[in-house]
Amino acid sequence: MNTHITMKEMPESEKPYEKCLSCGAQELSDAELLAVILRTGTRERTSLQTAQRLLCGGEGNLLNLITMTLEEMQNIPGIGQVKAAQMKCVAELAMRIARTKRAVRISLNQPESVAGYYMETLRHEPKEKLLLAMFDAKSSLLGDEVISVGTVRHSLVSPREVFLKALQYKAVHIVLLHNHPSGDPTPSEADKMVTKRIAACGKMMDIALADHIIIGDNNYISFREKGLLG
Repeated sequence: MNTHITMKEMPESEKPYEKCLSCGAQELSDAELLAVILRTGTRERTSLQTAQRLLCGGEGNLLNLITMTLEEMQNIPGIGQVKAAQMKCVAELAMRIARTKRAVRISLNQPESVAGYYMETLRHEPKEKLLLAMFDAKSSLLGDEVISVGTVRHSLVSPREVFLKALQYKAVHIVLLHNHPSGDPTPSEADKMVTKRIAACGKMMDIALADHIIIGDNNYISFREKGLLG
């Protein structure tokens, strides 16, 4: 006996795949989009019902794909290891698409564009993560590197590591970015100390610290905009 309900066996009103073909993906709800990717349900639930269950709890929306772990997803009936991995890949693709779209508009003179580029990467991190973004003389992004994970404290952030990376990329300007898991991007005294220390070293190295951006819950604070770079 088949233990999975396929798309063909679902009622016409619950056929997201056919709806996508006839009306376009933009007409599908979040649950219907996920149901197309899940493809099959269980003997008790359709793929659409499984998708709706995935969207319940936690954030209560598509952000569950980011915040839920693989193990948490697999606790939902109808989602095994393969489908959980598919969901995490969908979430990662969404974040990369968002970053790619913003990459062409990133500008050192517009902190909002830099913050927007890294927003989805950092805002969901459960721990503080410090990133170093590096730019050339034309203010084009050369790349970025993770400098530390955990509490951002001046005693734990090594200027040597920061500027070794900057020299490796032949950067002329650098930007520090880190997240506050609390969602409040207000800089702490430790954040200010890190900024002061890196800025001072940058002057000696002739590699300018252009900004330090703290990412909160869909908001940010720029040291440059606030006049805190010194």
